[in-house]
Amino acid sequence: MKCIVSGGRGFIGRRVVDTLLQGGHYVAVWSREPGRETRDAVGAFYWDPLGAEPAEESLTQYDAVIHLAGEPVAQRWTAEAKQKIRDSRVLGTKRLVDAIAKVDHKPSVLVCASAVGYYGSRGNEELDETSAGGTGFLAEVCRDWEAEADRAMDLGMRVVKMRIGVVLGPDGGALAAMLPPFRAFLGGRMGDGKQWTSWIHVNDLAAMVKWALEGDVTGVMNAVAPKPVTNSEFTRTLGKVLGKPAFLQVPAGLLKAGMGEMSEIVLSSMRVLPRVAIDKGFEWKFRDLEPALRDCVK
Repeated sequence: MKCIVSGGRGFIGRRVVDTLLQGGHYVAVWSREPGRETRDAVGAFYWDPLGAEPAEESLTQYDAVIHLAGEPVAQRWTAEAKQKIRDSRVLGTKRLVDAIAKVDHKPSVLVCASAVGYYGSRGNEELDETSAGGTGFLAEVCRDWEAEADRAMDLGMRVVKMRIGVVLGPDGGALAAMLPPFRAFLGGRMGDGKQWTSWIHVNDLAAMVKWALEGDVTGVMNAVAPKPVTNSEFTRTLGKVLGKPAFLQVPAGLLKAGMGEMSEIVLSSMRVLPRVAIDKGFEWKFRDLEPALRDCVK
């Protein structure tokens, strides 16, 4: 299959591209700096989702589109940053689908990233793909993001919307910010630590993208491991893996004062279960948190 990936040079995208190549697919990427793509057998095209539609020639003859690009959420949420976070996802996806509508040979499938932020903060409630959306900035962005992806169905495409949780990997993602304080003996739970974290190892996420691409999944799919944990359990396990204590606590008020509205990321509780992937037989390499963390920090 000939695949083109937006965000293919990012933390998640690199793993997705490598996994597709290992599976025998031809892969190209969209990038704001296509000249920096150095991997063999990977094509590269320019696209800035905040600027314009991708060029039609970058879509011609491709069978599948994997759309991962988006402005980083882990930054202080100024008005400008929030607009970029929204536009890179909602407007970027609109521009992508508009471009697909113009080409004669249309891809057959769109695998589009979304996020578990769709559900909003829901305490101990177990959430699956049938659960209603929540409230808040991220929930609203995800709702509108997915609505733009759904427009590809009108073009005859199969659409998979992957609601991705906290992604763990050795070279980026959530752990990049967590490891330094833990290694400096400053690790501990955020707020009361009761909020649920729905996580996935980056290798499992890349495998899930490939699995969704090659299979018959359609609609929403939660891209998380089957065993979410509380923040207290997460920090305790990370401390154990690192051989460092994790007894400190960062009060919610201090997080809100220091991080502003972005503190929603670490204080929200989303107990998300991957019912679709379980029912359709996806096999995780990392179902439990401790081995996933050990793989990331080895």
